[in-house]
Amino acid sequence: MPVVVISPMELEVRRKSGEPLDLIDVRTPAEFREVHVEFARNVPLDQLNPAELLAQRSETEQRPLYVICRSGSRAAKACERLLAAGFPHLINVEGGTLACAQAGLPVVHGKKTISLERQVRITAGLLILVGAVLSHFYPLVWLLPAAMGTGLMFAGLTDSCAMGMVLAKMPWNRAGGQGNACGG
Repeated sequence: MPVVVISPMELEVRRKSGEPLDLIDVRTPAEFREVHVEFARNVPLDQLNPAELLAQRSETEQRPLYVICRSGSRAAKACERLLAAGFPHLINVEGGTLACAQAGLPVVHGKKTISLERQVRITAGLLILVGAVLSHFYPLVWLLPAAMGTGLMFAGLTDSCAMGMVLAKMPWNRAGGQGNACGG
């Protein structure tokens, strides 16, 4: 069965009708703490275990699993993994948490943090800048900005970001992290 994609408004209609909704948010714990749909639970993409999620459900349970992220990309990846593992009913919420907040769904606001996407851009920009400056003094350092450019191009072509996966594991992006990407 293919993944069904619904709008935030359709999700709200289903919630208001009393339909039991099992909504997982696959963003990092820090992003989830900042803002999330009120009835979502956090299952970060890098920790997503489809077999474990299937085991948590009873054999007779037919209700779908709803998946959401910030804007849709990570949720689509999570749906692919869940579908490959045999999940029978998957629904991806189009536009993610941002679209849900804009549509007026109940969201919980918490501690402000920098999104994983912005962290990647900041880190890549910093490494390119440092590499460019240091290459004037150390000739082989030009390889750093070249490697960053190659990595960014690869990330754009494949929609897979190694730097994002590494940053997601940093303490400020973990559930027990003591601070945020701003340093606070």
